[in-house]
Amino acid sequence: MIRSLRLTCCALAVLFGGLGVAFAATPASNGGVVVIPISGTVDEGMAHLVVRAVREAEVAHASALVLDINTPGGLVSAAFEIRDALVASQLPTVAYISQRAYSAGALITLATKTIVMAPGSSIGAAEPIPNDPKHVSALRAEFAATAVRMHRDPTLAAAMVDKSVDAPAYKRSGAILSFTAQEAKRAHFIDAIEPTLDAALEYARVSGTRTVAAYSWGESLARFATSPEVSGILLSLGVLGLLIEMQTLHGIAGAIGVGSLALFFGTHVYAGFSDSVVIALAVLGVLGILLELHVFPGHGLSGALGLLALAAAVFLAFGSAFTVVAIQAISIAIVLSVLLFAVFVRVAPQSAYFRRITFTNVQGPEYVASRDLRGLVGHTGVAASYLRPAGVAHVDGERVDVLTEGDFLPAGSAIRVSRVQGSRVFVAPIFTPVDDESEPVR
Repeated sequence: MIRSLRLTCCALAVLFGGLGVAFAATPASNGGVVVIPISGTVDEGMAHLVVRAVREAEVAHASALVLDINTPGGLVSAAFEIRDALVASQLPTVAYISQRAYSAGALITLATKTIVMAPGSSIGAAEPIPNDPKHVSALRAEFAATAVRMHRDPTLAAAMVDKSVDAPAYKRSGAILSFTAQEAKRAHFIDAIEPTLDAALEYARVSGTRTVAAYSWGESLARFATSPEVSGILLSLGVLGLLIEMQTLHGIAGAIGVGSLALFFGTHVYAGFSDSVVIALAVLGVLGILLELHVFPGHGLSGALGLLALAAAVFLAFGSAFTVVAIQAISIAIVLSVLLFAVFVRVAPQSAYFRRITFTNVQGPEYVASRDLRGLVGHTGVAASYLRPAGVAHVDGERVDVLTEGDFLPAGSAIRVSRVQGSRVFVAPIFTPVDDESEPVR
């Protein structure tokens, strides 16, 4: 138990220590152009990159900030940070939409002074999740205010958020506004349509040595680990480690499981999807499971509460706006965990390494074969240690290594040998009735 906790603490230290390391992009030289990639999900990792790149570009006296945009959206809070950094900057800002700028990506685009779209690209579809009146009203005001500040039509910007906004020339009633590049140009919502980023910069009259802003190590790790596929793998390793720990009680598998869960939750916190409540639930969940394994085995309550708390933390870690992503990652975790655990149960008993860490006896030419214990069947005895399900019992005055059929029995329980399979002796509890005024004892 102590060793597994030490290993877990080391894993957490490495995780959060590594997340704090930042390798900044090389600052643009005087008069250079800083290109910031806005691709994939908008999250806190991206917000960190943009805020840092804007600050470094201003210090280096760059000639312009260029956003290369292709995003389906993401966290509104992260989009607000990016929007505020761009609006506050005194540098010329250009947005080039290579494919799409939906939801949070549309707000980021609106925060730039020049907007250029590629042929076949699109922008809009920014209805918030949840789409209750409070969130819709707040985001609609943010879009409209940003549009006014950048001298664009606030009604069209608001229509991207609120389906009740009337814009009959561009959308049907009750629909959210989205523009293709050609539609946005006809509505004078963007400045130009150009086939490449080079052509967009030429249109905006931006020139100079280009520097592409790069994610720091911590930002990259957070964005990578919060993808549905990687999140599912981390959850699988976490669940699998805890399941194997339940079988071995050796500490190694438990430490790997807890470390994987720490990486999962740590990166989600860093990326802005999770908060302190989620971390508290996750810690309580793991503690409940560890208590069930090492302190109150067989009790059931602490393990069940721990599993519920951990499941709730996993689901909430993705944020309310990413319910589908959460379901996808959890589904991957369940399937992988079941498959890998089934393989482990089938393969592990034949593994030399597994036999070594679980102290399984190995027969060889220099060993004497174990004696025949089938004569113990039907004999009774007393558990000398806690049987969970393996342990030691005294049968006919002899100390014998035994296994239950799955029950967890405390020391002192009366037992009967039910069957012998090779060198394994299986026992079952004996329930002894006493007088009516007291309960039966085990």
